[in-house]
Amino acid sequence: MTQLAWAHLPASLYAERTAPAREGVDAWLRGAVGDLPQRLARGLRWHRTIAQAAEELAASVAALDDATLRDDLRRSARASWSDATGRYRVLALVREAAVRSLGKRAYGAQLVGASCLVQGQMAEMQTGEGKTLTAGLAAAAAACAGQPVHVITVNDYLTQRDAEELSPLFDFLGLTCGHIVTGMSADERRHAYRQQVTYCTGKELVFDYLKDRAAHGAGVSQADLRLRRATGEATAPTLLRGLFFGIVDEADSVLIDEARTPLILSQNAGASPEPRLLQQALELIEEMAAGVHYELHEGRRELHLLPAGRMWLTERCVALGREWSIRHVREHWTVQALRARHLFHRNEHYVLKDGKVVIVDENTGRAMPGRTWEQGLHQLIEVREGCELSDEARTVARITYQRFFRRFLRLSGMTGTAAEVRRELWRDYGLCTVVVPPNVPCVRRTWRAACLPHEDAKWNAVARSTREVVEQGRPVLIGTRSVAASETLSAVLAAQGIPHEVLNAVQDAHEARLVAAAGQPGRVTVATNMAGRGTDIRLHDAVRERGGLHVILTEFHDSRRVDRQLFGRTARQGDPGTAQAIVSVADRLFAQQEGPVFALMLRALGSWPALALLVLECTRRRAQSLTERLHERTRKGAVRHDEHLETSLSYSGRA
Repeated sequence: MTQLAWAHLPASLYAERTAPAREGVDAWLRGAVGDLPQRLARGLRWHRTIAQAAEELAASVAALDDATLRDDLRRSARASWSDATGRYRVLALVREAAVRSLGKRAYGAQLVGASCLVQGQMAEMQTGEGKTLTAGLAAAAAACAGQPVHVITVNDYLTQRDAEELSPLFDFLGLTCGHIVTGMSADERRHAYRQQVTYCTGKELVFDYLKDRAAHGAGVSQADLRLRRATGEATAPTLLRGLFFGIVDEADSVLIDEARTPLILSQNAGASPEPRLLQQALELIEEMAAGVHYELHEGRRELHLLPAGRMWLTERCVALGREWSIRHVREHWTVQALRARHLFHRNEHYVLKDGKVVIVDENTGRAMPGRTWEQGLHQLIEVREGCELSDEARTVARITYQRFFRRFLRLSGMTGTAAEVRRELWRDYGLCTVVVPPNVPCVRRTWRAACLPHEDAKWNAVARSTREVVEQGRPVLIGTRSVAASETLSAVLAAQGIPHEVLNAVQDAHEARLVAAAGQPGRVTVATNMAGRGTDIRLHDAVRERGGLHVILTEFHDSRRVDRQLFGRTARQGDPGTAQAIVSVADRLFAQQEGPVFALMLRALGSWPALALLVLECTRRRAQSLTERLHERTRKGAVRHDEHLETSLSYSGRA
């Protein structure tokens, strides 16, 4: 069966690739060899040759009328989907279609990036290089070849923005385009997924996939399910029609940062834990001491009971009721209450909206209404915050990002920060990373970092720097790590009479307006990670003449890639711009380090600022490297657990 034929199969077949567990010699070879063979065969030089050949056809394809161009593109795309020899003509034709429909002519770097995507690779393109158009070109080429396309972004704002921005291109080519955002009904989702190009977030796509799996019942094996679909026997209507071609924008965020925990589809269990039990657990832990009854590693987000704590619980819970007499029950609720108390903080991990606890995505800084923590953790936080208790959720289906995305028949991605994780992208997803040189050299100037002894000094330094830049008629974007930090800084700026706007998980109703205005002269925008990825801040002409946008980073993140993404908001496409880090030794990343390097930095701050900055850089690199390795181990563990669970279920006939 040819690749083209997939487009004409009934939705009941639900195309997807089998994702076998990678272990033993296979896993070792993939890790040892890496993506070197792929890069040698289909590396940057190969894609540049295709892009140059496409540019040489510009004059000839420009002479085609619209109908001829569309017919030629469909014919060429179908022929080159499996055989890449004619891909240069496909890129030349789709580039001309973008000129006629969008008024945008893709330059060489974008053609190289689009070629990487169609090939099923990871394209590292610097921020501001026009990845939205690059993905649009690849999506149009694939759709013209008869391949249903999912373009996966990091949030609803970018999903809707990109779908609307690229829709004239798809309309011009006679292609249909849809998008998925939070809150859509099942019918709306089904309709959007039936379009030839669908924009969506990773979480929405994975949860809809899990809903499709859950709809067929836990007792149906995968083999039986495929047979029923193939024969057209009655099955529950699906949302998706399969996983054909996926393009992941900001791929390191989706495939790496968000892949530490599995995505779990749950449903209302019909009851919540006894409020009295939850309250008792919260009161009980106030009598417990860290290091005596339990061990807490906040940096690793780990907490477990010590033997002395278990003994103390046994004695203390004698008079608390029948539930507390059962060892695993009392230890479960005690650990969950301790986690709620020490590891989950308001305006960092969650916010309160309309009297409800709403989880905040740590990577994007966005609120995720409707999502809950499991095993009673969510209800414990609700009791602590004085909110109405929600019903406890029951797990229906689960899958890791790694196992889900390996099920696409062809997967590709793009991001500005892939090189640091290229080995993991190859090992877990089979994605070869190609670093695409920028179209225009970046002229961003990075000012010397400032490290202050405490948070109050940091916020005052940020305010002073902001005032100085604003007085030059330049806009300022200030990145914070949490909702709480953004509100603290907002209060400092207000007290010093500096007008500003705040964009975070609580104040997100006017995101598009705030982003559109962030490049105006003298504008100050305080934002969490919501403005860290994919946000295109357009500069006023007067701002370019005065030095461009100034970005201030107020706290280093666990990953260097996230810091690079924030700095990448300025000096895009040859525009001028500056960036600076203003941090304090009390920041979370540094507070977790208790070794001699951290102590040396503290001592050096007073009299030797140059030495302090050197130690700051060394400590930052060490802390981020340690945290990134910890997160990688966590991702490996999540995949192993998920694969083990899938294997166990397959033996029982319930996979």
